[in-house]
Amino acid sequence: MSFSPLRIVIPGGSGQVGRILARHFYELGHDVTVLSRNPQPCPWKVIAWNAQNLGDWARVLDGSAVVINLAGRSVNCRYNASNRRQIVNSRTITTGLIGQAIAQTVHPPPLWLNASTATIYCHSLDSPMDEAAGDPGGSQSNSPARWQFSIEVAKAWERALFVADTPHTRRIALRSSLIMSPDKNGAFDLLLRLVRWGLGGAIASGSQYVSWIHDVDFIRAVEFLIAHPELSGAVNVTSPAPVPNRKFMNDLRQSWCTSYVGLPTPSWLLPLGSFLLRTEPELVLKSRRVIPRRLLDAGFDFHFPNWRSASQDLIARWRHAHLS
Repeated sequence: MSFSPLRIVIPGGSGQVGRILARHFYELGHDVTVLSRNPQPCPWKVIAWNAQNLGDWARVLDGSAVVINLAGRSVNCRYNASNRRQIVNSRTITTGLIGQAIAQTVHPPPLWLNASTATIYCHSLDSPMDEAAGDPGGSQSNSPARWQFSIEVAKAWERALFVADTPHTRRIALRSSLIMSPDKNGAFDLLLRLVRWGLGGAIASGSQYVSWIHDVDFIRAVEFLIAHPELSGAVNVTSPAPVPNRKFMNDLRQSWCTSYVGLPTPSWLLPLGSFLLRTEPELVLKSRRVIPRRLLDAGFDFHFPNWRSASQDLIARWRHAHLS
């Protein structure tokens, strides 16, 4: 059976998630182009853009098969006024810009995947959140009012995607959870660092749920969405088994073959720790109990549905990459 390579364009693809996808598709033989504000030498093509205005970069979208927009400033920062503006604008303006570029193409891409976030759902300890029954942007009466910012960002981000005038292009908002890979300075690497330093205990009460996805399943989910033209709209891209923070960290310690009880991080210490790390307590305190209902109903089969086996595989790969 002959192989037909796809032309895949990844705006904002120079970050960790972008590199995961670009590397995978490039190694399969697809034609990959990354749009980056700070181009660096890569095996695949990288084109400069400023993520603010239309330019020559827009031509690469014409005739492409898939556009995967991942552009957006990191939320791992303090939510002061300046950072809030950058977080919102880097998502909504860039998404709108991609829509304009697609609208001007002669041969529009059949599929546009746009990053979103599982954080769009409200804080929930008891009710699983899927695409149909989940509460996107609830009142959050059981959580701090400042947590509403991340929900409003997610809603504005998706709104920019779905108001774009691209009638010939299927659009999907990727409501992704934490994407776990062994890459340096990624979420998994930072969590494992806590375990290795003896600090990998529960955070606050430890009852808040952690939604996550193994990088292999994230890649496979993207491929699944490409191959299933009947799917569009918002799709949760996360493991079907979110776990409470206490179990999440315990499984990670056990997978590292550590028998000690990791030192917990009490609630009263979080504001100070977050200030020193220049981030927000919400990133670890908000309960994200998100379920990928649409993927499951469409027949997607997770290779790593459970955190224990996923963490064991990730640690084996981390050891090979960092200790061999």
